[in-house]
Amino acid sequence: MDEQDGGWRRAWEGAGRQLRGAGRGLADLILPPMAHDSREATAAAGLTPDAWSRIRFLEAPVCDGCGAAFEYDGGAFAEDRCTACIAQPYVFQRARAACLYDEASRGLILRFKHGDQQQFAPLFARWIGRSAADLVEAADAVVPVPLHPLRLLSRRFNQAAEIARPLARDAGRDYLPDSLVRTSHTTSQGGKSQRGRRLNVRKAFAVTEVGRRRIRGRRILLIDDVLTTGATGDACARALLDAGARGVDLAVIARVRNARELTM
Repeated sequence: MDEQDGGWRRAWEGAGRQLRGAGRGLADLILPPMAHDSREATAAAGLTPDAWSRIRFLEAPVCDGCGAAFEYDGGAFAEDRCTACIAQPYVFQRARAACLYDEASRGLILRFKHGDQQQFAPLFARWIGRSAADLVEAADAVVPVPLHPLRLLSRRFNQAAEIARPLARDAGRDYLPDSLVRTSHTTSQGGKSQRGRRLNVRKAFAVTEVGRRRIRGRRILLIDDVLTTGATGDACARALLDAGARGVDLAVIARVRNARELTM
């Protein structure tokens, strides 16, 4: 009887998913989804073709350590890391960025981060899921870079968490939003040198007691919006590794072109 009940339940659930999918398809025909960057209707919610064509997505080959694009594929015997990552590795082990942080992507990310336009979150999660597919596959759990409570209060949401949640759900990975916390209300990283950024966040993050139990011995995928100098990612990775994580990788929406070459 239980097997029959389970069979009927699965059949009903499958039929329900098909009906919901058909309903969404019909609704899209009547009211097409809108592009996030325009009121122009698109085949699926996302960007207009013009905006999409201007985004500089980072395709392989990229540096395994920082996600920077290599100018050319060096073949089977080429190094998998750039010179800077070989000379001075980050605390996090690997990094991936979906696109370059420039004039085309900056406006979209800032509208999401500071303009309370949370509709960008699923789109950015899909971008990261594609660019960091190997990191997602290797991860046991996904952790967003946290905001200090005061900044969370003023911004109303944590942009990294809004991306990490659908990414973890779609990949079937544990989502651990409360494992890592920001313990000090640091000033904005914007405008600071590489050294200034590192000093600003040196001891800004900590792992909670509950987090220690959930991350110990596991590989963590850390999610943030933009990689600039890597100071925030390093500070978070250090806290996670000190708490017993087996390894930490970083995935972001975008990265600046020359993260290692900002003014010291």
